[in-house]
Amino acid sequence: MTERFDAKDLARAVDAGILQPSQAHALLGFLRQQPETRASFQLAHVAFYCGALLIMAAMGWLLTEAWMRIGDSALLAIALLYIALLSALGIALQRRGQLIAAGVLGAVAVSIVPLAVFAIERLLGWWPLDDAQGNYHQYFTYVQGGWLVMEAATVLAGLLMLRLIPFPFIVMPMAIALWFMSMDLSEWVYGSPFSWEQRRTVSLWFGLGLLLVCLLVDGRTRRDYAFWGYLAGLAAFWGGLTLMDSGSEWGKALYCLINLGLMAVAVVLRRPVFMVFGALGVAAYLGYLSYEVFAESLLFPVVLTLIGLGVIGLGLVYQKHREGMSTRLRAHLPARLQQLLPGLRR
Repeated sequence: MTERFDAKDLARAVDAGILQPSQAHALLGFLRQQPETRASFQLAHVAFYCGALLIMAAMGWLLTEAWMRIGDSALLAIALLYIALLSALGIALQRRGQLIAAGVLGAVAVSIVPLAVFAIERLLGWWPLDDAQGNYHQYFTYVQGGWLVMEAATVLAGLLMLRLIPFPFIVMPMAIALWFMSMDLSEWVYGSPFSWEQRRTVSLWFGLGLLLVCLLVDGRTRRDYAFWGYLAGLAAFWGGLTLMDSGSEWGKALYCLINLGLMAVAVVLRRPVFMVFGALGVAAYLGYLSYEVFAESLLFPVVLTLIGLGVIGLGLVYQKHREGMSTRLRAHLPARLQQLLPGLRR
């Protein structure tokens, strides 16, 4: 049984005498104005996303050193050709009503922008790193402040693409660029050399800021543009938090409380991605405790199994009672904070 309706369904309701023509027209207009909260994962859609990810990988972190040897001018020409062709094809598909295919092509075009900026910087002599760090593949593997221009250009290109093709998946390469930026900002904030502890601190605060920005966007647009921002923000925030060395049992307990807070946020916002990160953090803390207590005991695998079953049980409870839990939790929040929260999703 499906929960998606279109004009043909309403026309059949009119023919059956259930709705009046004026009611069907008004209802269709209302439904089209509502935020899209359900994704349709048909086989064709899976193929669209898989194809897009393959192209992103080919023109990104799988780009070989042979491409670096063809010259910066050729590299720029190829990158611009890819961007132009993919953008034009995406816009053409959008006009034909193929929004998902158009959106993933737009996202691929945005993902190639760092390569074009990389070639432009090298051609103009603006490349801030030395020749030993002139391999584009290192953009995806090393933390360097010199990548910031490429990341900022990707975000700006993504904003422009969203104006041309309004589709949430285009936020994905922007979110990745912002995540990279959170790490590369370490050099600008602390100077070089910078420690892993400083990187973790920048990542944590940058991720928290991105989550707050996404909260302001969440539920205020017809399409769900906040998901990918939440994902990038959580990756930066939770990653920085998890890699920090608390140095004390109280610090580790605080880490567990923060992850429990993420799980509570998942209930309030109805965003499973918060539940996933929070559950991983709580499981990591409980695993740490069980290792300390049962490190040399036969009960250690049993304890870990029970933890896993407990996490699954929490997921089942959340799935069954999420509407009531969300409503009750929101009722205890201050009125001003409730105004900032997005509408409840089904």
